[in-house]
This record gives sequence, structure tokens and C-alpha cells, in this order.
Amino acid sequence: MSNRLKSEDSPYLQQHKDNPVDWYPWCDEAFERAKKENKAIFISIGYSSCHWCHVMEEKVFENRACADILNESFICIKVDREERPDIDKHYQEVYMMLNRRAGGWPTSIFCTPENKPFFAGTYIPPESREGSIEGMGFIELTKLIAEKVSSRDEQLLKNADEIESFLNHKEHPKEATVLKEDFVKNFMLQVKNNYDTLYGGFSVAPKFPHASTLGTLLVIDRLYGDKAAKAMVINTLENMKKGGMYDLVDGGFCRYSVDDKWLVPHFEKMLYDNALLCEIYTNAYLTHKNESFLAVAKEIADFWYNQMSEDSLFYSASDADSEGEEGTYFIYSYDEVYKLLSDNGYTNIDEILDMLSITEDGNFEGKNIVRLNGENTPKDFENIKFLLRGLRASREYPFIDKKIQTSWSAMMIKSLFNLGKIDKSYAQSAKKSLDALLETMFIDGKLYHTTLIHKAPKVEAFLEDYAFLSQALIEAFNSTQDELYLIRAQHFANLALEKFYEKGVWKFSVGEFETKAEISDNTYTSPVSIMVDVMLSLSTLLEDEKYRHFAFKTMEYNSYELGRRPVIYPYMLRQILRYLKGDRVIKSSQNNLESNALELSFIEYPFILKKASDDENFMVCGDKSCFASTESINKINDIIQKSF
Repeated sequence: MSNRLKSEDSPYLQQHKDNPVDWYPWCDEAFERAKKENKAIFISIGYSSCHWCHVMEEKVFENRACADILNESFICIKVDREERPDIDKHYQEVYMMLNRRAGGWPTSIFCTPENKPFFAGTYIPPESREGSIEGMGFIELTKLIAEKVSSRDEQLLKNADEIESFLNHKEHPKEATVLKEDFVKNFMLQVKNNYDTLYGGFSVAPKFPHASTLGTLLVIDRLYGDKAAKAMVINTLENMKKGGMYDLVDGGFCRYSVDDKWLVPHFEKMLYDNALLCEIYTNAYLTHKNESFLAVAKEIADFWYNQMSEDSLFYSASDADSEGEEGTYFIYSYDEVYKLLSDNGYTNIDEILDMLSITEDGNFEGKNIVRLNGENTPKDFENIKFLLRGLRASREYPFIDKKIQTSWSAMMIKSLFNLGKIDKSYAQSAKKSLDALLETMFIDGKLYHTTLIHKAPKVEAFLEDYAFLSQALIEAFNSTQDELYLIRAQHFANLALEKFYEKGVWKFSVGEFETKAEISDNTYTSPVSIMVDVMLSLSTLLEDEKYRHFAFKTMEYNSYELGRRPVIYPYMLRQILRYLKGDRVIKSSQNNLESNALELSFIEYPFILKKASDDENFMVCGDKSCFASTESINKINDIIQKSF
């Protein structure tokens, strides 16, 4: 037995280097051996902070009976979905096709020796059990597959051929629909249909934050003064920050909640969620002046910058599990908190515990997740949080995935620049991180997707890296007016067009493993929608119509689906509104723009860019003409309203 993962950089692959399974990383050698020895291929996809991936490792990959079957009859390949999102996207499509529902992680794919998939599952327990999603247990399933593959079972091979032909079939969208503001009506109907009026959010449990949907509702609120959009955003943000999925003690959001109230999370924290939610809470503060939203945005940024970064580079994630159990680091017993408060001189302990939802029975497996009970926080809450952090300090911290990813890091950098409009120290942090990211991931004219700190990157960039990095660079230009950021944004956008774009269609990856980019906002915002955003910004700032043309062609290509089911494409809908309504550019001296950054960010109109000029007044311009000049920032809103 030879596990080949020991020399891999990926923290996820490193977690599996001591399994008794004869793992290969993704490589030609594995596929060649499968063909030569007529062995089925087993592809297992996951990521380092995934709870159920750990369960499958413990129950299946560390299980000698399971490992023996795999080693004897299969070629086994481990894939880190964060390191190779192109491979993951392909097999999520396979899972969807075979099961008629969305997949998840771990992803378990079985293929013929010619690498044609025929079965896809997620977590598969070692033994058969009643009610198991996949039906058979892993041992029974692998024995059956091994037997059918070794005997070249005719039906299995025929099914694999049919699946491959379906995967290779390219569907073109129906004819284009005219882009119009009316799409908003359909979007609002669909969102209201999914909305939880009690606790906010847009699904039943498990509940994900749907940052892209919230962001588009905020834009609709700002454009049209839509009371329903405003209510859905505020209610959702208020409920999410009460604690549970939001970590009141350290700061930062967990990936999702397993209940309707946002109380019990899967405890892993992902960089992309926190970046996008930091931006939402900042923008909600700028729209509605709710100080508690600003506090949450700052706590997210502080947590990631202070605890989840090194040399100004952001780590990817922290795990749900510690000390072999889910949530151990995060939860508290009633007695330990009571004693802590008593030892520190608090007399109103029962009142504080009630405010923090800490009870003798507990709200999570007999222990307590800290959550605000009602609107009030204890008077000395900052000090209480400090004490609660002290209790955590004696525990084992969850595993941190120290992988650096261009796309996710760029999301956080953009959010820090956005927060920097309110507090300049965040813009300074953003600049440091952006410079560090470019230095680490853009080498000899080539952009890379991921690496470990202080290691040379190996995996080249995908569309999402070009898209989110270009967007962060434009945000950096808006913040600093340093033309170099704008030039770099244009450079990466041009490279993305050259590599990934063809007649309205965007590919996610090219080369060894070619995949089409999704336009729906799933785990996070679609890179295609981000590229449309980038193109519209470049068109306005550079006064270059060709970028607007590429943005339009992308939206036009997808317009039929966008008009029919806008709820799936909230960020693209936002860009349609932007395309139809137009950007407004505030021009003034650099000093004016910098010293009035906060006031300018309170402008109601959502599609604002800034450009330094020699003018000491504020000039309000569209993409082809300027409308008026004013000394007063307060008059800018009126000028914009009159420009339509």
C-alpha cells in the first residue's frame, strides 16, 4: 500500500496522508493505471473544514475493511475542491444529473476504468442502514461495483456511456429577452415566496446566508424605496447577528445554520462567507445607519484580519470540529460561565445568563451556544466577551486551513476597502493585503488560484480569480484613486476575456479540465456576474464602450433565464439594473474625494464610482456627459434624481 498524498501541499490532502487507502492525488498516472489494470476509479472530493468529510474519513477511509476493498479493486483519487474547483464543478454536475438534486461534500464518484462516471453519492456509511440516502453501505456498494467492473458488465458500461454523452451535450439558451427593469417584479415575487417572515432568510433549515440575494434587495431598496425589500434585509440581518451561526464571542459567521432561528450552526467558518457578509452589513449600515450592523461588519473584519491571516494574507477556513467533536471549541456549560462571572465580581449573574441564552439544560446537546435573548445586551458585554474568550483559550482551536486563495482573498479585500469608507484603518489593511496577494499569486505574468503561505503556487487561476481580483482592484482605485490599480484591473479583465470568453459564454476553466462557468449564485456569487460588474466599471472609468458591449452580450445570452427565474441570479439582476439605469461618477479633487469618503458613501443611488479631477467642486457625471456641479455633498442626491 502506498498513500501518495504525503508530498501534496493541500491541507485537505494532508489530512488523508495516513489513511490505509492507496490514495492518488489527481494525476495522469492514476487514470493510466486504472485502464491498464481494468479497475474501477473512486474519486472522493471534499475540503479541510468539512464536518461530514471528517466523518467519512473516520468511518470509511480509516476502516480497514473498506480500505482493503478499495486498495484491491479500485484506483482511489482524492481531490480538494478548494484547490481544484474545476474538477469539483464537473462532478457536482455529474451528481446532479444522476440524483436529480444538488450534491454536497464529501462527494463520492465511481467511474469505469476509462473514467466514465456511473454512480455518485455524498457521505456513504460503511454498513447498509435503513433510511441511508445512498441505500447500500460503502462495503456492500464497493464489492458490487468491483464485481461488475471486473466482469465488464454490459449494462453498467452502457449507462456510463449514456451519462458521458449527456455531460458532453452543450445546451444553448432560448432566444434572447429584452433586458428590462420589470425583472425586479418577478424577483420580488420569487424572493417573497422563499422568505421566512419570522426569522428572515430565504429557505427552511438548513439556512444559508444568501448574501447575494440580500445585496440585491438592498439595491432595490435604495433604487425604489421598496418597503418589502427593506423589511426582508433588516429582519434577516437582525436575526442572523443574534448569535449561533454568528459567533458573538470571537466574531465571524459560520457557514450555515441547521435550524430556522440561525442558532445551531455547522461550526466551520469560511473566508468567502465572512467577506460577503462583511460587505452586506457595511452596506446595510450605509443605507439605514444602524450602528449594530456596522459593529458586526467590523467584528468580522477584525476576526479575519487578526486571527485568520499571516503576513496580510488570508487563510481559507477554520474547521467545525475540535478535539474530535463538532463545536467543542465554541460551546459553554452553564456551570463554567456561572463560575466565571461569579469569580469576576458580577452580582446580576442570572440576568446576564438569561440575556445570553445560557441555561442549565443548554440549547445545544446539553451545553450552550451564546445567543442574545431579546434586543438588549448586558451592559458590560465587551468585558464579558473577553472573559468568555478566556475560557475558549484553554481549549484546542479548530484546525485552520492556511491555504491562500486569490478569489476568496479578493472578496475580503474588497469588503475591507468598502469598510474603509467609514474607518480609514480598514482601507490601509486592504491595501497591504492586496499588495501581498498580488506579490504571492501573480508571478512572471501568470495569475495563480491557490497556495500555502511561503510556498510557490502551482494551480493556475480560474475565471473566479480573475473576476474577484479585478473587482477588488476597482474598489482599490475607488478608495485611493491610484491609477495603477485601475490599470491592473483592466489587465486582468483583458486576460479573462482572452482566456475564458466566447460570444456571451464564459468558461470557468480551460486547458486540462474545461468547465462552463455558472451564472447562478450558489455557494457564493457567480464569477460571470462579477465579470459583468467589472466590465461595466471599466467601461465607465476608462470611457471605453467595448467593455460595456461584453457586459451586454453576457447578459443578453442569459436573458431568457434571467427574466424567468431571477431569484437564482440575484447578482446578475443587479448588473441588469445598473446597465439600464447607468453609473454615476462623482468627480472632484483627490483630497475632496478622500476627506468626504463617508459622506459620499451615504448617497442613496447604488451605482456610484469616483474619479479624481482638478475640480474643487463635486461634478456628477454619467457615462457620456456631466449633469451638474455643486459645492455641497447634500445636493448630489437631488442632482442624481434629476439626471434620469
